[in-house]
Amino acid sequence: MKALLVDDTRLARQELQFLLQNHKDVEVIGEAENADDAKKMIEELKPDLVFLDIQMPDKDGFELLEMLDEVPQIVFTTAYSEYAIKAFDYNALDYLKKPITDDRLILALQRVRENLEKKGDPKEVLNQNSQVFVKDGEKCWFVTLKEVRLFEIWDNYTRIYFEDHKPMIPKTLQYMESRLDPKIFFRANRQQIINMKWIDKIEPWFSGTIRLYLKDGTEVEVSRRQTSRFKELMSF
Repeated sequence: MKALLVDDTRLARQELQFLLQNHKDVEVIGEAENADDAKKMIEELKPDLVFLDIQMPDKDGFELLEMLDEVPQIVFTTAYSEYAIKAFDYNALDYLKKPITDDRLILALQRVRENLEKKGDPKEVLNQNSQVFVKDGEKCWFVTLKEVRLFEIWDNYTRIYFEDHKPMIPKTLQYMESRLDPKIFFRANRQQIINMKWIDKIEPWFSGTIRLYLKDGTEVEVSRRQTSRFKELMSF
């Protein structure tokens, strides 16, 4: 496992580095002392695991995760236990309270190994029965993707439409497209991805394009290029 250590305190990084020497399958590939440096290293080095301090200057560990398009396995480290519940809201695999003991580190690494084995390809495609965690501000949902009818771009965010909710998440539409099953989720145009199970009606539109009507009444215009793809997908 390739690991990155993110902590604004050099001594904390050194102590963790020392403990990890006893685990031969873990290779520390870098260290960062702030969120901005950590973001660059995560994107360039592609670590399997990040040990992430929560309290750091400028941006904390939670803000770092919200900056990332792809999030590796996360084990939070902190001296303050009151962050534990929030840490698991961010799908952390474990939460280590400083000073970190070898016994707790062993348990955390075992959880990481098991999760990596179970997860396989970190970019595995999500199908309509996959359940995802969505967080927008103080509100959180566990959503089954078959309930999501539309993904829509909002700057560098994506708005997700399900039931009466329209939360925004800090992921690009391009990233969402790479994770979704293309047999179910169709990129209709530059701004929108639709769940094809939600299509109610199709009608011809201008210049050989089509317009889709979803079951909730939403109208989606399909671009000329994507109209050709849509017809290919829907044909025998």
